[in-house]
Amino acid sequence: MTSTAPPLAPPDGTMLRLGRIMYRRRRSVLVASLLAFVAAAFTAAGAMDALVLSRFEVPGSESVSAGERLHEDFDTGSANFLLLVTAADGDVDSAASAAAGAALAAELAAADEVVRVDSYWDGGDPALRGEDGSQALVTAYVPGEVTRIREEVLPELKAAFTRDGGTLAVAVGGSDELFREAAQIARRDFLLAEAIVIPGLLILLVAIYRRPAAAFLTVGVGLFALAVSLAAIRFVAAQVEVSTFAANLVLVMSMGLAVDYCLFIVNRFREESARHDRAEAVARTVASAGRTVVFSAVTVAASLSVLLLMPFPFLRSFGYAGIAVPLAAVLGAVVVLPAALAVWGGRVLRRRPVRPVGEGRWHRLATAVMRRPVLWGSAALVLVLVLASPLLGVRFGVPDERTLPEDAPSRVVTDQVTANFAAEQTDALLVHAAGADQASLAAYAANLSEVDGIAQVDSAAGRFADGALVAPAEPGRFAWSGADTWLSAVPTTEAMRDDPYAMVGEVRAVEAPFAVSVGGYPASLADFRDALLDRLPLLLGLIVLITFAVLFLMTGSVVAPIKATVLNGLSLAVMFGALVWIFQEGNLSGVIGFTPQGSFEPSIPILMFCIAYGLSMDYEVFMLARIKEEYDRTGDPTGSVAVGLQRSAPLVTAAALVLAFTFAVYATGDVVFLQMLGLGMALAVVVDATVIRGVLLPAVMRLTGRANWWAPGPLRRLHERIGLRED
Repeated sequence: MTSTAPPLAPPDGTMLRLGRIMYRRRRSVLVASLLAFVAAAFTAAGAMDALVLSRFEVPGSESVSAGERLHEDFDTGSANFLLLVTAADGDVDSAASAAAGAALAAELAAADEVVRVDSYWDGGDPALRGEDGSQALVTAYVPGEVTRIREEVLPELKAAFTRDGGTLAVAVGGSDELFREAAQIARRDFLLAEAIVIPGLLILLVAIYRRPAAAFLTVGVGLFALAVSLAAIRFVAAQVEVSTFAANLVLVMSMGLAVDYCLFIVNRFREESARHDRAEAVARTVASAGRTVVFSAVTVAASLSVLLLMPFPFLRSFGYAGIAVPLAAVLGAVVVLPAALAVWGGRVLRRRPVRPVGEGRWHRLATAVMRRPVLWGSAALVLVLVLASPLLGVRFGVPDERTLPEDAPSRVVTDQVTANFAAEQTDALLVHAAGADQASLAAYAANLSEVDGIAQVDSAAGRFADGALVAPAEPGRFAWSGADTWLSAVPTTEAMRDDPYAMVGEVRAVEAPFAVSVGGYPASLADFRDALLDRLPLLLGLIVLITFAVLFLMTGSVVAPIKATVLNGLSLAVMFGALVWIFQEGNLSGVIGFTPQGSFEPSIPILMFCIAYGLSMDYEVFMLARIKEEYDRTGDPTGSVAVGLQRSAPLVTAAALVLAFTFAVYATGDVVFLQMLGLGMALAVVVDATVIRGVLLPAVMRLTGRANWWAPGPLRRLHERIGLRED
């Protein structure tokens, strides 16, 4: 299956000219790169402070509109801060506890940033009293920009109101406090990952290259990509909102992608150095491997850029990072590294000769697979489908305190509230009512209280439960603004755990004799999920279309992109199947250290899909480029697969190992979102680089033969005119 035909000489194209410039101007390029790195590192130092925190909100949605009207008309909104109060004598209704509780509520109401306070001792709201009578809640609405609230206001309130001893013990919690702690832990994990990833990569690369100089150059390019990426993110953050969690993605992908690209550049340089002097080896390396790296970077950036279409700052943040990182990595790989190889290239060459291609393990594996493609392909497909089968049981839910470690203070508070309080007062649905009167308001509140999962409805017409009036309205809590007012529908703990989306839908379906808009935390989550699902078909379609176009421009084939899309889908199915088995069903929870929620918050799987699809296509580009190069050289549809696989698969496997390591570091963190991202992506790249590309790829290419490179006449002629190649 091997061929002795000479290698194709690269034509005098753009990338070849770039390689020659990198050699001639090597010292100037290195000096300029060093200055650029210093400037980028200086800028990147303030990147974390420029990033912001986000809520699960959809601009223009019903929940956001309701929140804006509630704030404008009644100076109220969802309670985002709470005090869990525990009575020293075990009875929140005792005279001493009641007096101390009322004083605590008044003190909180007097705080500068607090607008509205609700306390059990003010109105006797049963939803604010623990079932065992030893605990009660004081909730508060703190309006304003979320980052300022979480980074400036909440720390001051927490320090002022956390108390232990005396008549009442007070602990601080609430939705914003949960997210604030999650962001703090994520930042800590970022710094820890930085401390682990860089020396860990250096050790791995020394083992892979067998030359320390090559390892140091590769890590240096990775640091260059990291600094440039963070500097770019800081620049973007000065214009638009960028989430703090984007920094975690920047670290893992900038180091991982830069190392991947450097592996291919260095390996190709070693091959070319065996046949040419250093100047020609650098030029040919950039013309061949450099071109492939550019294609790969475009594919990864395209896969993540579709997140910019999402109407949520949280997901768009990863779109910005997904564009900046591959561009920075490719800049380091095709500009900085070739210049470095031009100066120190002799130190990265192998000490021992490489075995002939036909004697390589991957060549033997590909040859064996292609002798019996149906048998090998069927076995691999069955394995993949078995690993992916848990995906059939996937469930989507809402994020809660279980995303944090068990000892996180805000989670401890929320766990106690969940265990001791029958209703979720801080998760109340807030309904803005326009054009109501007392009678119609009472009728609507009564009907609303009959919705499954609603514990009680509080309004200016009174408190209702199970369709009946159970208490008069709390004095001063619910106001009228002309004919407008508002209601609070408090869900049960079970409803928030089981299916809050269905509960929101039922609340919104209750017929009202006046105009209503439903807001509050559950409504925001429901609108967020609905908007995600509405945009999902467009997102998936664009990813497939863009990557199809890139691969077509690279190969001139329509079969290769279709095959790549199918194989990527199988790789993603394995990743999500593993995530369901581990994080939804709770397997390995004791080993990894998390509390299973029984469902997924939908934005994280969408983010992971975009990342994993781009990285899977990354490996497809590397392998396909070598196979196509060999096919163009020999015209052998079978031998080109074996030779191309032998020349690319060891590097793809090494790259997958490196990338899996960088992602897996986050699996040791304390935030479930990052654990999912780290472990899921590590599994995805390993399975993709071994089972998918090592077995299924050669099996499918053997079955399709020369058709791998087929395109209809019009598209073939189009590729001849606009195809991206070196001639």
